[in-house]
Amino acid sequence: MRRMRLKKSAIFAIYGISIVILLSTIYVVEIMFFKGDFKDKDDYDYVSKTVFDNELPVVSLDKTVAKPYIDQNVKVIKNFYDYKAEENIQEKALLFNENTYLQNSGIVYGGIDNFDIVSILDGTVIAVKKESLLGNVVQVRHTDKIISVYQSLGEVSVKENDIIKQGHILGKSGTSNLDKSLGSHLLFELIINGQTVNPESYYDKKVDDL
Repeated sequence: MRRMRLKKSAIFAIYGISIVILLSTIYVVEIMFFKGDFKDKDDYDYVSKTVFDNELPVVSLDKTVAKPYIDQNVKVIKNFYDYKAEENIQEKALLFNENTYLQNSGIVYGGIDNFDIVSILDGTVIAVKKESLLGNVVQVRHTDKIISVYQSLGEVSVKENDIIKQGHILGKSGTSNLDKSLGSHLLFELIINGQTVNPESYYDKKVDDL
């Protein structure tokens, strides 16, 4: 009995058709997936975000750090506690809570009521929370090494994951249980490379110099 042998051209044609069918099947399945044809299945977990959703807005290296307020009547109420400062200066950087003096890890700004609190740079809001001691707190990540923390807010105008620009209003000054003698204020902290630093030493500096 004579065997039938396929020509090379026929074999290549079969391979080609098989590849086209495979790619078409993948395309159809992908379209069905994104149209939600599988959404009725309870056995599937879906990821709605991409790796780009958590990217930080690009902050120009030439941009300078701004102050967390606009009103020129705002003033420093409590300084940053500097371990190397003279004793009389350190005393002015202590907060008083329940008969205990606490070293201030930021700057307390006040002097007027309900002043606007603004972001010092472009960034992404990474946390909005209310704490029993510090009141309303907003944290903003500006770069992989710069985070700003705004505490004792009376009102909050942003939510977590908001992408904001420098000068964006985050809320208004308020009060907290940390030190009730401060009145309406903002307790502002600046964290660079994981270390809390004196914000007053970084205003008007370029991001590239931090």
